[in-house]
Amino acid sequence: MIIDEFIGFWSNAGSWKALRVFWYFFAFELGRYVFFDFIVVLVYKCNRYLKHEDRVIAKEKLWAELPFVSVIVPGKNEGKHIYKLVRSLSEQTYKNFEIIVVDDGSSDKTALIGRDMERNGLVSLFLSNEVRGGKASAANLAFRYAKGKYVLHLDADCSFHRDAIENSLFPFYMDPQLGAVGGNLEVRDPGKNICTSLQAIEYLKTIGIGRMVTSYLGIYSIISGAFGMFRKDVLDQVKGWDIGPGLDGDITMKIRKLGYKVHFEPTAIGLTSVPNTFGKLAKQRLRWNKSIVRFRMRKHKDVFSPGAHFRFINFFASAENIFFNVILNILWYVHVSDMIVNFSDLLIYILPMNLLLYTLANFLQFWVVLMFSADYKNRLSLIPYLPLMVFYNGYYMRIIKTLAHFREMFLWSSYNDPWNPSKSSQQAKRLKL
Repeated sequence: MIIDEFIGFWSNAGSWKALRVFWYFFAFELGRYVFFDFIVVLVYKCNRYLKHEDRVIAKEKLWAELPFVSVIVPGKNEGKHIYKLVRSLSEQTYKNFEIIVVDDGSSDKTALIGRDMERNGLVSLFLSNEVRGGKASAANLAFRYAKGKYVLHLDADCSFHRDAIENSLFPFYMDPQLGAVGGNLEVRDPGKNICTSLQAIEYLKTIGIGRMVTSYLGIYSIISGAFGMFRKDVLDQVKGWDIGPGLDGDITMKIRKLGYKVHFEPTAIGLTSVPNTFGKLAKQRLRWNKSIVRFRMRKHKDVFSPGAHFRFINFFASAENIFFNVILNILWYVHVSDMIVNFSDLLIYILPMNLLLYTLANFLQFWVVLMFSADYKNRLSLIPYLPLMVFYNGYYMRIIKTLAHFREMFLWSSYNDPWNPSKSSQQAKRLKL
């Protein structure tokens, strides 16, 4: 009876009523994250098919030159992860690399484990900071000792498909203007619990598909620190990493501002550990979401005005990022207020329809993931979790994003984040980094 009444209401309301009520969904969510992504990914795949021979030639050039790669792994309290990472690297198809591990003032057995691995030849160089300096400081220390033509920045808690290094290198031989290549990250244990399963879906959509789209459009803006390949000469020009959090997007923008291109390579796949509770996840995303305000809206605001660093593509990349992450987030609250104020007597029909629309959109997005995934069979186990993505993305992540933006805009809270040592953060604040 209730279902019949619900169907009857929307049948009588008509399409214009639905558009008026759900304007936010139809104007932004469905168009941008479903239909537009599908079209761009389809074009991308067709273009990739047509350029198959170019990729073959690029790989031949790679293997002919066999450039030396410096793999740098900065981290704190990563002792339990280092051996798994090194074992994963030892299985790579590409072998011409060194491994430099930096212990940034750990309180676990990282130093003991790292020195033992160095003695046994499992890592090329192990460095240890007695006093913690932060991830950027540790990465820059490793970079000073790097001998490779390319520098691969990894997180210690990752592992990689056997051809990950090879596939993150060959794009440089297709386009000499590339300054950096970002790898594709997926969740290592997606079925561990609800929290990791929802993140697995999120990574497949926002990294696997989302970054494929932005890379093809030339507005790719984050080379992940968990898996990023850089030209060493370009890192020299940007003087390495500045203090984070958000150093991934920061160094990517610094590279773009020098006129270099950045590229996302979906076939270079790494597996990363993710928070396994919603409390830990909230802390991580509060930190991540502050970076768009700190770096896009403050540090790199010069991309929006004529000057030495102005290029339209960088202007568009930052504007797109701010619009879809900050402005649309504010508009969502306008949309909710609109429904409550103007349609309060119809909420009994509107709320279920809202859930239904977003659930259908999630299934359509995941269908795109399956269509363009080489490992689609293993993705099928995530389908039962798709209805929960409405609450995960629509409410949980949105609230976290809102809190992060507010705290960073008005309180500059990233400079008080314990993720960095206080002395490093205060120095960064003085230098406006």
